[in-house]
Amino acid sequence: MNGTTVTAAPMENKRTLKDIIAFVLSELKPRGKMLTPFNVISGATIILGAFLILYRLVRGLGAVTNLSQDFPWGIWIGFDVMVGVAFAGGAYVLTFVVYILRSDKYHSIIRATVLNGLLAYVFYAGAIFLDLGRWWNITNPLFGNKFGANSVLFLIAWHFLLYMLAEFVEFSPAIAEWLGLRKVRRFLGSLTVGAVVVGIALSTLHQAGLGALFMMAKGKIHPLWYTEFIPVMFFVSSIFAGLSMVIFEGSISHRVFSDKIDHRDHTAYDAILIGLSRGCAVAMFVYFFAQFLIFIHGWHWSLLNTPMGYWYLIEMIGLVAVPCALFLQGARSGSVPLIRTAAVLTMIGIIVNRLNISIIAFKWWIPLSERYIPSWMEIVITLAIIFTEVWVFRWIVTRMPVFGGVPAWAEEKHT
Repeated sequence: MNGTTVTAAPMENKRTLKDIIAFVLSELKPRGKMLTPFNVISGATIILGAFLILYRLVRGLGAVTNLSQDFPWGIWIGFDVMVGVAFAGGAYVLTFVVYILRSDKYHSIIRATVLNGLLAYVFYAGAIFLDLGRWWNITNPLFGNKFGANSVLFLIAWHFLLYMLAEFVEFSPAIAEWLGLRKVRRFLGSLTVGAVVVGIALSTLHQAGLGALFMMAKGKIHPLWYTEFIPVMFFVSSIFAGLSMVIFEGSISHRVFSDKIDHRDHTAYDAILIGLSRGCAVAMFVYFFAQFLIFIHGWHWSLLNTPMGYWYLIEMIGLVAVPCALFLQGARSGSVPLIRTAAVLTMIGIIVNRLNISIIAFKWWIPLSERYIPSWMEIVITLAIIFTEVWVFRWIVTRMPVFGGVPAWAEEKHT
């Protein structure tokens, strides 16, 4: 790849630890305009969110959230974790395609996809920390008096931690290239395939594991959304959710960071989007067909002519079947705008589905006036987490060889 040159550290054989520290400190300096509308709005939100997080940790959940005994999970779980982890699914799907199936077609976007997945787990899955009533017990699954080994959350906690480590190893060659560490880069590159295999196994398990959490809520989730196959549905939906996020994030990145991307990669990007849209269409068809079989087997016809039934049809037809058809048509006609439209609709559908299962269809019989509605502080903290992830992503992309600018000495073995 011959993208725009990325600032690199001095050559390894001429550098000391002091040189590396000085280089990293120099990279911390801001680049570009600071007082842009996005920076001002997002920066203010992040600062306010930081104060609210501190306030929540000191005063407890009740001081910040509208959670209750009837609705113990809010948007920090329903959106930040359930939706965020699904959107991060593109990392395990594309690493499987690139490193296991050996498809070089998607190689140019693999680092950005892995980085996006890693940050999603660090920030969104980190919302679990905020949702814990006794947040100081966050280490219990790792080392504590009571590990809770018979809990699904114990399994998910370990999967999250190990998967974040696997994704970090997958992305680490870019860090070594940024620092100019040739020997370290060579060693980390040799670990990539192993990390990918471990990461795929872990991601497959915990995507399904998040769905398994709701199997314990039978009788509390509306019959149209509850099924013993929730883990399978979560896993399948994470495939097209993750690929849709790759399309959405990649389309924005190819405009915002166009100076970091090689002209050849720009030219080939439309073909990449068409390939991703085919993958989304296949996964969505499988998901829709499976959901239809579950619906038929459950004899839920009478539930369709109810308010929740209408909402279910909107989700399944408007936010699954329609974008599936758009993906298919976009791939056939080569229409990139159609593919991007389908990706946005799919992302909305994933958000709706996860919120339906965790909040909206949870204890649906309770009157609206008594149901959970997130407080403004919960919303601000969620926005602060999202904006922080965007800032970190932008900082890394503008400094490290994510889209291009790979040092010449690393290009031959670029991973």
